[in-house]
Formats: sequence, C-alpha cells, structure tokens
Amino acid sequence: MAVTTRLTWNEEKGLQRLLGNVSLSLLYKSSVHGCSIKDMLERCTLQGSTVTVIYLDKIIIGAFILGHYPQEDRDFEKQTSSFHFLFKKNTTEITTAFLNTAPKITSEELTFYSSGYNKIFSLTPHKCHFFLATLLAKILKVRPGVFGYLECEVFRVEGIKDDGGYIRRITGATERRSTLLAELRNYKPYADLVSEIHILLLGPVGSGKSSFINSVKSVFRGHMTRQAAVGSDITSITELYRIYSIKDGKDGTSLPFMLCDTMGLDEKEGVGLCVDDIPHILKGCMPDRYHFNPQKPITSRHPNFTSPSLGDRIHCVAYVLDINCINNLTSEMVVKLKQVKEEVLNSGVAQVALLTKVENYHEVLQDNFLNMKKSVTSQSQIMEVQKILNIPIYNILLVDNYASDWEPDPLKDILILSVLKQMLQAVDDYLEDLPPQRTASN
Repeated sequence: MAVTTRLTWNEEKGLQRLLGNVSLSLLYKSSVHGCSIKDMLERCTLQGSTVTVIYLDKIIIGAFILGHYPQEDRDFEKQTSSFHFLFKKNTTEITTAFLNTAPKITSEELTFYSSGYNKIFSLTPHKCHFFLATLLAKILKVRPGVFGYLECEVFRVEGIKDDGGYIRRITGATERRSTLLAELRNYKPYADLVSEIHILLLGPVGSGKSSFINSVKSVFRGHMTRQAAVGSDITSITELYRIYSIKDGKDGTSLPFMLCDTMGLDEKEGVGLCVDDIPHILKGCMPDRYHFNPQKPITSRHPNFTSPSLGDRIHCVAYVLDINCINNLTSEMVVKLKQVKEEVLNSGVAQVALLTKVENYHEVLQDNFLNMKKSVTSQSQIMEVQKILNIPIYNILLVDNYASDWEPDPLKDILILSVLKQMLQAVDDYLEDLPPQRTASN
C-alpha cells in the first residue's frame, strides 16, 4: 500500500507554491517508518533539499532546508538557507520566517533554531515543544509549551530552479546581510579625519528615532535590545540628549559610528525640542544625557557645555518621518521642519531623510535589494518629503524598525544596514569636501 501524506491537497499546493512550484516526494512518515530520530535519519540523510512537516492539534509547523538533511551532532551553525513556516490546518495561508540555520540533531531530539540561535521548537518521539513566542507563533496566537503531537513527515523537494522565488530570496538575503555587516564592521571615516561618526536623528514625536537606534543596536548585537526608550505618547518620550555607541556583538568592541537621539519635534511652540538647541547640538557642544528644556535652550554657561573639535560635531543629520503620516503633516509641523532644515543647512553637514514604518518590504525586495522606492510606497510620499526638505531623492531612505519583534529578521536587517551604510557614505562625502582650515582643527 502506498504511503500518503496527511497534508490536504490545498496545504500541499500551498507549500509547493511557497518553494517555487516544486514537487514534493514523501520520504518519511513517523506512523509508518518509526518514531525515533534514527528512523528519520535513515530515510532522509543525503536526499537533497527537504521539508520537515510536524502535525499538531490545530496547526502545522515545519522547516525547509536547502541541501542535504543535517547529520547527527553536526555543527548546525554552519548550515544556512533555511526557514520555518507555520499555518492553521485546512488553510492555504502560510506564515514564514527565516531560520538561516539547519536543525540540530541528536539521537533523541530534533531542534530548530532562530537566526539568533535561540530554540524555537524541538521534536522528540511523540512530543513537540515550543520554546518561545516567535513571530509565527505570535501571529497565530500560539503560546509556548507542549502541543498535541500527531505525526512528523519529511519530503524531498524536487524541481528547485536556480531562479526560484522564495528560496533564492532567502539565499540572497543571507549573503547580502553578511556582506553589509562585514562592510560596516570594517568601516573607517574618510581619510581618518575623525575617529567616530556622529549621526543626529531629528523628527516629530513618534516618528521612530529611538526605535531606529534600537534596531541598529539589535542587528549588531544579534538579539533584540531596547536601550533607547520608546513609546506612543502624544508628547516626546525622549527628554534627554543621548549619544549611543554601537557595539559589535561578536566581541563587544565599539564601531566607529554613534547615533544621537533627541527630543521629538512638536508643532506647538514651547513644546518638544527647542529649535535654538539645534545649532549647539550640531557643533557638538551639548553633553550626553543633557535634559532638554523646551522653553529654554542650552547656553555656554551650562556646566557641561563643551568646546568641541571636528570629531565631536554632528557629521550627518537624518530627518526621521513616519511614512504613513507624511501626507498628513500639519502646516505648523512643515514650518518647524523647514526651520530645522535652515539650521542644519547653515552647519553644512550631510543630510538624509529616513522614512520609517515601511510595511510590505518582504514582498518587494529583489535580489539586488535596490527597488524599495519604486515598489514599497507611492512616489507622491517621496516627492512630498523632497519638496518639504529639498533633499535629493537618492538621500531619502526607507526602513522598517524593530518595534514589537521577538526575533531578528534578515530582510529587515538588510534595510537597516543599507540605510546606515548610505548615511556613512553621505558623511564621507561631507568630510571629503571640508576645507583644509576646518580639518586642521580636528
């Protein structure tokens, strides 16, 4: 009698479409071939790319692995180009997230890991256990714990094409993310004019300034971090001027760029960041942890007011705007942004606009990851920002910050790292163009 899968026709078709219209050939079925990990390995090792499917009471979870099934006790961290998926039974809607690591296999357990090497779920004979509320589990309202285990199946994936959609995107994302990380870890400011780059974030309350700082720090740490305070109050959560170093999670060394957080801009006078504070921030006179006073700017009489060198100054200003609110900016806020722009223009530093809360980047990112502006949002939003700030379109950047995420997402990492790289390129252009008398004061 032929061995058949528990997947319904719709579920199987959904998986095939996800992988680029491939064919699935059933290699292993626990109720037929035995429930032990040894039984699974005997049928699945050296079979090429596979999909492991685990059936629970109300959901189906699993993982695609590009290349041969991992062998027992192999170093799983060196395995790449994998992702896990989860969907409710009798539906074709599949939610996916990146693994980028193959499962770790011992004689008694099969364990799947996130891209941050945290356990997601493990399979032992007759039991499946969730270890944390991943993005997938959170979307489908699945809580961590032991689930009613029904069966495990493993399919060989046949007909993978070199240009096949999602698999190619996974591989490309992994490689692109690694390349960007390496470039930024090796970054040095132009001609060593300064030892560290200071990037100042300015924008309305709630635009995502502090979230961007947390996002950058999370990418380099390899896990979610919430060092900069964020919130959804109508007034600014940030009340202190903060200068955040970015540490590489590998060895904890500080990278040569720092992100400076400010109080949010408010359309009302006497509320939010005082525009008169901005020249002092740009010159590097404002100390870390200075408490902003919206109605009274800092003066040279402040005990910690500094006399900065070129290395202490701001080298790039990023105007941070929520992409979903651009067309609804009040005339008062537009006036405030233009006032800020004038102060920044007088300083001569590099300028970019950072549009946050981009939502559908997963669907539009291509292998070269350069088509965001055409695909993610309407040109009218970008043109409106260009009109307000008079910034070249190539310096209008798009990103989606980590906000309520539990786990890193390589595609989101690519956006964050690409934005940071473009900011640093703008800084290098600024430093290269400085007159000799200014560089001599370093």
